[in-house]
Amino acid sequence: MRASKAITRRGFLSASMRTAATIAAGPLLLTSCATTGRGRVSPNERIGVGVIGVGRRGQQLMGLPEGAEIVAISDVNRDRLAKAAAGKGWRTYRDYRDLLESRDVDAVIVATPDHWHALNVVHACEAGKDVYVEKPLSLTVREGRAMVKAARRHKRVVQTGSQQRSMGACRLACELVRNGRVGKVHTVHAGNYPSPWECNLPAQPVPDGLDWDTWCGQTEPRPYHEELYAPRVRGHEAGWISYRPYSGGEMTGWGAHGLDIIQWALGMDETGPVEIRALAGTEPQNDRVHRGPTCEVMMRYANGIVLHLDGNGPDGGGVFVGDDGEIMITRGKFGTNPPEIAQEPLSDSDVRLYQSEHHLGNWIECIRTRERPVADVEIGHRTATVCHLGNIARWTNRPLRWDPEKERFVGDKEANALLERPMRRPWRL
Repeated sequence: MRASKAITRRGFLSASMRTAATIAAGPLLLTSCATTGRGRVSPNERIGVGVIGVGRRGQQLMGLPEGAEIVAISDVNRDRLAKAAAGKGWRTYRDYRDLLESRDVDAVIVATPDHWHALNVVHACEAGKDVYVEKPLSLTVREGRAMVKAARRHKRVVQTGSQQRSMGACRLACELVRNGRVGKVHTVHAGNYPSPWECNLPAQPVPDGLDWDTWCGQTEPRPYHEELYAPRVRGHEAGWISYRPYSGGEMTGWGAHGLDIIQWALGMDETGPVEIRALAGTEPQNDRVHRGPTCEVMMRYANGIVLHLDGNGPDGGGVFVGDDGEIMITRGKFGTNPPEIAQEPLSDSDVRLYQSEHHLGNWIECIRTRERPVADVEIGHRTATVCHLGNIARWTNRPLRWDPEKERFVGDKEANALLERPMRRPWRL
C-alpha cells in the first residue's frame, strides 16, 4: 500500500382522500462560510463534489444546485465511468479511496449499492469530506451507528437522501399531525414492504471492465449475473435491492421513504418503536418470481401509538388515524378526512418543522453554514433502523422488545446477532 493512502485507508484496514397540497423545488439559499475538507470556503466559492457510484441513481443526482460542481467520479465499472465522464472534464477513479484523497473534493455523493454505504461514508468522513448518501442509510443497525459516530467525530455534514423531507406537502402534512389536527394519533397504517430473499441466480461471464470482486465488497463473492448487478429488474421483481446479502429488500428500499415520513410526523427522529411483532410466519422464497416475506408487521412506540405495516397505507408514507380524523401522507401530496382538517392555516404558535425545498440544495447550504441538514445522518440511521427491525421480526418470527437508547433487543441473543452481518476481509469497518 502506498503511503499516500494512509488517511483514507486507515479506517478501511482497521477493525382515498383528496390531494391537498403539492410543491415544486425552490431556489437555493447560500449563507455564511464553512470549513470543508480543504479549509475555509467563502459564501461565493465553488464547492467541489465527487460522486461515488455513477449508476442509475448516481447519474440522477448529478444535477447540482448553484455553488457546487462535480470535479471527480468513481465507479468499479470502467465503461460506465468513462461514459459518465465523457466531455465533462471530470477526473475518474476506479477506487473511491483515491477520489477521497483529492484536495479539490470538498464533499461526496454516495450512490453505491446499500452494502457499500457504510465504508464509503465512514472513509469520506475520515478524509474530511461532507457527504450526501442515498437512502437507505445502512445495511445493518451497527453500520448505521458507525456512520453517525464518524460524522460526529469528524464534524461532517451528512445528508441522507430521504428527499421527501424536502417536499413541502409532506412537511405540511407532518406539521398537521404534530399539531393535533386529527386529535391524538393512536394508529398508523403503512405499506407491506417485502423483505429480501437469498440469491440463487446462475453464473454469467463478468463484463469486461467491471471489477466484480470489489462490487461484492463486504459480502462473500458469488457469481456475476446481470439481474444481480442491476438495482431493480422488471420493475420491482429482482435486482440487488431484492437480495439479502446486499440490501434489506423493499423494507429498506421503499420503507426508507415511507417509514421516514412516519418517524417525522410522530416526532420520533431520535428514537423508535419498543415492540415489534410479525403477525404471521412467512419464509423467504428462493427464486426470482416470488418476492420476499410480506406478512404484516406490527410495531408499538413507547407512547402507545401502533404502526401496522399491512398494506393499508401508501408506500411513500402512511395513514395517521387519530380520535378526530385521518391524514394520508405520501410522496409530494397528502389528503385528509374530513377535508376541513387541512383548511385552517397553522398559527405562529404551532409546531413547525425544518423547511427545505431542495434536498441537494439543503445539503450544499449546510456545508457552508455547518448546520445539520433536514435528513441528518442520525435521522437516516433511525429510519433505517425501523426498517431493519421489521426484517428481523420476520426472520425471527416472534415478538421482540427493542431498546431504542441502547439499540439492542431485550433478552434476545439471536435477534441481537442480526443487528450486524459478517464483513469479509479487507472490507471491514
